[in-house]
Amino acid sequence: MSIINVVNVGKVYGKGPNSVRALKNINLKIDKGEFIAIVGASGSGKSTLLNILGGVDRATEGDVYIDKINLGELSENDISLLRLRKLGFVFQLYNLIPVLTVEENIEMPVLLDDGTMEENYKEELIKMLGLDDRKNHLPSELSGGQQQRVAIGRALANKPDIILADEPTGNLDSNTAMDVMDLLKYITSKYNQTLVLITHDEKIAAMADRVITIKDGEILND
Repeated sequence: MSIINVVNVGKVYGKGPNSVRALKNINLKIDKGEFIAIVGASGSGKSTLLNILGGVDRATEGDVYIDKINLGELSENDISLLRLRKLGFVFQLYNLIPVLTVEENIEMPVLLDDGTMEENYKEELIKMLGLDDRKNHLPSELSGGQQQRVAIGRALANKPDIILADEPTGNLDSNTAMDVMDLLKYITSKYNQTLVLITHDEKIAAMADRVITIKDGEILND
């Protein structure tokens, strides 16, 4: 069953002769539990598509459904709540809060939703991330790979249905990158979460169930 459904989506930035068409007539269905890699050259529209899927940006044309909810019909406040509860984000830059510990950084999305993270789940997650002995450390006391593991933990804190990852290994060396990807694939598979990932790395793309190639704002291959 499709958890993401993209119907005739287009995206135009600007108006008139200076406008830029970033996406053209994108149609895409992604099932629950699938791991999708999106590849393409810089400027092809990959990040624009990911931002639209995450409700960070709005489509100019067409419709995007997340678990049958049409993002185009939601207010900004409702989109923020949907992002908080149904989506997890992992970026190339870790974006951790420097004054918070590993544990506090991971808990942040739950606290923002006025909740409390289930203790057993939090401990299980921290253990799977290999951060048991680092949970009271600050980000400045961690390696790049460890910081990205914290970012993954934060993305998973609310048990979201969908993880959107934009070049999550872009700042890591090749060995650390593969370790992080193995971990991300294992955890999302364990919790039957959908993973949509942008990457330039062919080895990482090869780990996915499907590889979608975008060129000049259009899907070239799926």
